[in-house]
Amino acid sequence: MSDNQLRVVWVYPDLLSTYGDQGNVLVVERRARQRGLDVARLDVRSDQPIPTSGDIYLIGGGEDRPQRLAAERLRRDGQLYRAVENGAIVFSVCAGYQILGREFINDLGQREPGLGLLDITTTRGEGARCVGDVLADMDPQLGLPPLTGFENHQGVTHLGPTARPLARVRIGNGNGTGDGTEGAFNDTVFGTYMHGPVLARNPLIADHLLKLALDVNALPPVDDRWYEALRNERIAAAEQPA
Repeated sequence: MSDNQLRVVWVYPDLLSTYGDQGNVLVVERRARQRGLDVARLDVRSDQPIPTSGDIYLIGGGEDRPQRLAAERLRRDGQLYRAVENGAIVFSVCAGYQILGREFINDLGQREPGLGLLDITTTRGEGARCVGDVLADMDPQLGLPPLTGFENHQGVTHLGPTARPLARVRIGNGNGTGDGTEGAFNDTVFGTYMHGPVLARNPLIADHLLKLALDVNALPPVDDRWYEALRNERIAAAEQPA
């Protein structure tokens, strides 16, 4: 942060904004403002350069062709790398999650280079599409309650040695590898397959991003009754027998 202003960047809303993922930006904004922070939000379209001065960057999901276009433009732009080098926090969902990895399969059936910000590789699954509610236990290092979200993807994402799984699934598929992992993270870069939007269903993840950006160990409490009602509803739905 500079001048006591939190800078939140929503990356390529014209290409990567399916399943209500823009709600993640709204949640981060609101929870920051509830703590009295001044928030500057910047929506960066795919024909614009990515600023390097942001504190938190959010990337949503998208269809196959927009995903390829987004990956090409982010590689060419190169600024997200520099933002991470500057200490920025990145949170990505589904197609955005795959883009942050080493490579994924694009809409042409070809291997598409990712940004290499996460040590993951994504292939295309041969079986049934991963669709439905997910309940998963967050990595203990994060100290967060169970993850709830909705997945809809064909990707199978394998984690390399420097990526930790964001969570371990109790219900659902997650990364689709059959090993129970969901998402991945390193120190400042996070990825998940969860929609919902995921930060509305898991507001303490948004708070974790804020704490990393602010370099603090705790935030003032806020009224979480609405979020808890939503969480409880979606967790109960996931736990219902099929």
